[in-house]
Amino acid sequence: MFNRPRPLDVTSRLWRANEAPSDESTDGPIALLRALIVLAARYKFSLFACLSIGLLIAGFYAHSLPPIYKATTTLLLEPRRSAASAGEYGAQQSLDLNRADSELQTIRSERLLSAVFDSLDLQTSPELGPQEPGLLQSLTQNITSWLKTAGTADIEKGSRQVGDPPGPRTVPVNDGEMAAYLNFTNRITARRVGQSFVIEIEYSSSDPALPARVANAAASGYIFQVIAFKEQIARAGTEALQGRLDSLARQVDAAREAMQSGSLPAIPTPDADARIIGAALPPLGPSAPRKSLIVALGGVLGLLGGFGVVAVKLALNRTVRDGKELSSELGLPSLGSIPYVAGVDGIPWRITNSQQQKFVAAIHDLRTSVEIACTSLRSDKSIAIALVAWTPDAGVSTLCRGLAELISRSNRHVTLFKPLDGEDSRVEGAQRMSPNSSLAGAAFAGLSPDQLVFEEVAGVSVLSIHSEDVNANLFADFRNPRVRQILDDARSRGDVILDLPSLRYSTDALALATYADVVLIVARAGQTTIEDVSESVHLLRGAGANVAGTVINRARWRLG
Repeated sequence: MFNRPRPLDVTSRLWRANEAPSDESTDGPIALLRALIVLAARYKFSLFACLSIGLLIAGFYAHSLPPIYKATTTLLLEPRRSAASAGEYGAQQSLDLNRADSELQTIRSERLLSAVFDSLDLQTSPELGPQEPGLLQSLTQNITSWLKTAGTADIEKGSRQVGDPPGPRTVPVNDGEMAAYLNFTNRITARRVGQSFVIEIEYSSSDPALPARVANAAASGYIFQVIAFKEQIARAGTEALQGRLDSLARQVDAAREAMQSGSLPAIPTPDADARIIGAALPPLGPSAPRKSLIVALGGVLGLLGGFGVVAVKLALNRTVRDGKELSSELGLPSLGSIPYVAGVDGIPWRITNSQQQKFVAAIHDLRTSVEIACTSLRSDKSIAIALVAWTPDAGVSTLCRGLAELISRSNRHVTLFKPLDGEDSRVEGAQRMSPNSSLAGAAFAGLSPDQLVFEEVAGVSVLSIHSEDVNANLFADFRNPRVRQILDDARSRGDVILDLPSLRYSTDALALATYADVVLIVARAGQTTIEDVSESVHLLRGAGANVAGTVINRARWRLG
């Protein structure tokens, strides 16, 4: 027993586990991309559902937003002209870099914006008035209000208990005109184009006719302020001629009328120190929202959310899905994947449908994998294979029966040691109580191999591991030399398959697994966890068994 090689040494002769790993890297962006592709293919329905939900929500949100129209008026600053000079090129001041910034502040000033706001009578505009908060804003306000109320409830309660009268409640006054003006200032923008002397005035609104009027009115208001200031200076001076005053007055009137009507001055305004190079026109279509971009973003977020759900699902759900995943987790090869076929629990004598063909083909592949894995361990006549699972519902008995029947069809004798089947009506109750009808009974009674009674089922010699005699099961020692004699006698006649009890509820499987050449751990797809398989490997190797690989039962069948 002490000369028996350790499990790692035996496995190394099978799978060359002691060799250096290949240089193929499993890290890096390519490996991550491959993993994402595998996850996308495996959870394609979940990802498609998340993608569809993201697209639907984004589409609903995009179509619920009001359309936004924008219009822009462009001003070109020119050198300043003297208020008293009527010459076109006389008394001009050169432009400097700081003037554009100064004029920007003039356009953004409250004086100019309020004049445009009043001249266009925008205080009555419905879109600028107080708006009802949206769903998200209402929810945020309610949560904030509740937190504030919960935080100050104890303080207010304590102050009322002292006897202080409650203070007067202040009712907020909603100034509609002020709210409209604030909304107006948020919608109008003025910016400098690069480092040039060009200024763009832009206004956005849900009314397609309003942006052009407001942008042109703002430009006309700026011109009106500049010319009106020059007119005041000219009237205050003594050197201005009446013709110069009349020219400034005409320009002031034209700029005022243009600001009130939301258009541009009808006459040239050379004293404005600025020239309009681009008038605002009614927009042909809305500038926002960009529905296609919002929908695309919703799809991307939905897809990312789907991958997040899959990642959480993978982190929380540790059940075995396929042999490749189990091999990467534990480093054990997967020798077979048996699909679930309803109504098929053995090898039929004649294949009549595709379901039976799938099952038999999977058992055939399992037998071939085991034969290849055990080439160096096979004796001249036989091999002993043990199949075990962590729980009794993994389907070990079905696999052992199918494997034994398939081997027997190859004109090889097979002996199957299986757990006690209480539903087997072919054996009388008194006979099942007999010590020669079970391995535990033979070990307890000290029987020799020729005293045992094997059943012949579909060409396979079958003997139960446990007995219906409770005393025999409790006092039997499966490490008894007589058990080895029985197994060696069975191996002298042909192959031996051990259908071991579950490891979770019995340690008899550990004692019997050491007699097998190879031990296969059966994991039921979607039920057995990776931790269960890992614990099984740890227990079996600790007992000295040679764990050669895993078998996935009830796996999803993939064509091709």
